[in-house]
Amino acid sequence: MKLIAGNSNLPLAQGISQFLKVPLAEATIRKFSDNEVFVEILENVRGEDVFIIQSTSKPANDNLMELLVTIDALKRGSARRITACLPYFGYARQDRKSGPRTPISAKLVADLITVAGANRVLTLDLHAGQIQGFFNIPVDNLFSIPLFAKDIKDHHTIEDPLIVSPDVGGVVRARALAKRLECGLAIVDKRREKPGISEVMNIIGEVKGRNCILIDDIADSAGTLCNAAEALIEEGAHSVSAYVTHGVFSGEAVDRIQCGSIKEIIITDSILATETVKNCSKIREIPLASFLGEAINRIHCEKSVSFLFD
Repeated sequence: MKLIAGNSNLPLAQGISQFLKVPLAEATIRKFSDNEVFVEILENVRGEDVFIIQSTSKPANDNLMELLVTIDALKRGSARRITACLPYFGYARQDRKSGPRTPISAKLVADLITVAGANRVLTLDLHAGQIQGFFNIPVDNLFSIPLFAKDIKDHHTIEDPLIVSPDVGGVVRARALAKRLECGLAIVDKRREKPGISEVMNIIGEVKGRNCILIDDIADSAGTLCNAAEALIEEGAHSVSAYVTHGVFSGEAVDRIQCGSIKEIIITDSILATETVKNCSKIREIPLASFLGEAINRIHCEKSVSFLFD
């Protein structure tokens, strides 16, 4: 097995390397003066099972090109199998035509990764499950629900939490967590007027006096979570926390969280945290190194990955 780290999230790659006790392969991934990406693998990969660890987070296009060029370098170096490990799959929210003459960018990115030479994809909490069908190669889509359920049990002393989906589209995810914790479920009904702006309409379920836990896959502007938290507090909720897989946190998201009604927001380290995120007292990270490391080991050893969902 060979592990190669892109530049998007080196701490996570190093954590996976330490968990697997496999050193990161020596490679040069840099840019020329005109910002073209250059990759050179500095050790033999012929016949090897290679895993590239690279989130296509901000700057999404640069990190995506790094991934594609690295895959091509490995393919031309005669690697036996190339697995693109994408803790965060960028462009996932563009999974359908939102209007006339608009792209399905998630499908385009899937095609780029496949044509570049990847034999397999490992990712975490795809925004839409159907994106797996955009690839013509095997895709292992891991779920963060087991990690969140364990963290809730370890850090929350409340006996009967209420799991809340911040929108109708996230009900399946929220229901899965509520089932694991054997607790109730509520839904926030919202209407999104335009991208990045959401308006809460009403709450489906009884939240008065309850300790609510919002569950979502991506927090970008954090408008959805903060508006949902405000609505829950107005409906009489005792407290509101949130669990989010991918903390994108663009624009004024962190300030919005710091000044909002959310008591705490827990994210994974699928995206490298900025200093602003690290310094926010309301944001806490769950490390993914052992979780992704175990998945990588199971893929390498041809074992079941669905075991991780139990």
